[in-house]
Amino acid sequence: MEIASVQHLVSPEEWQLRVDLAACYRLVARHGWSDLVFTHISARVPGPEHHFLINPYGLMFEEITASSLVKVDRHCDKVIDSPFPVNPAGFVIHSAVHEAREDAQCVLHTHTRAGVAVSAQKCGVLPISQQSTFVLASLAYHGYEGVAFRAEEKPRLQADLGAANFMVLRNHGLLVCGSSIADAFLAMYTFEAACRIQLAAQAGGELTQVHPEIVKGVAEAMRVQTGGMGGKFVWPALIRKLDRTDADYKL
Repeated sequence: MEIASVQHLVSPEEWQLRVDLAACYRLVARHGWSDLVFTHISARVPGPEHHFLINPYGLMFEEITASSLVKVDRHCDKVIDSPFPVNPAGFVIHSAVHEAREDAQCVLHTHTRAGVAVSAQKCGVLPISQQSTFVLASLAYHGYEGVAFRAEEKPRLQADLGAANFMVLRNHGLLVCGSSIADAFLAMYTFEAACRIQLAAQAGGELTQVHPEIVKGVAEAMRVQTGGMGGKFVWPALIRKLDRTDADYKL
């Protein structure tokens, strides 16, 4: 599929954001977290306007490029013309988070089998793995209200999210906020791993839980592990891996 480049229509800062977001879509596909065309990753565009980038509805994640991403405003109106539509449900969830959280440059939402399975468990995320401790340090829950295409759900989602960076959407999936695309990807990698580990552990007998005091100190542990860089510590290596086989996301 040929898509006209928009690089000449946007600032260098926005173009880099588009390249990183397209890379994130490709990485999500590569890790098996996509759900055909039905989930979304959004990123706030630099500048005073409330604009953000979201996927062209109908393209598989492995097809998405920097130029194919759709720029919309807070009303879901396209800022740059695009032949692709935007998913109304995706817009409701992502715009709700971006409106409430100035610190959330990137919002990543998935419908993985493990994520949906844990979202349906009354216990939610259990403190049974190192991965789960990072999630539990900043975790919120939002009850299922059906497919999220109604704007009236936004205030409730925003209130439930609060200042958390991880959210279980009950009976639906997982959502993370990141101060960068790299942070959001690392957060979802950890969230998905915690859910997969939980399901595997539950199949194997009695569980041992992590002491609550350990969860309280996890923010410092993450800072030490990444040299204070968060997702930016692993992002260059992920990009190098992607570029070896899948570099057309930059177009």
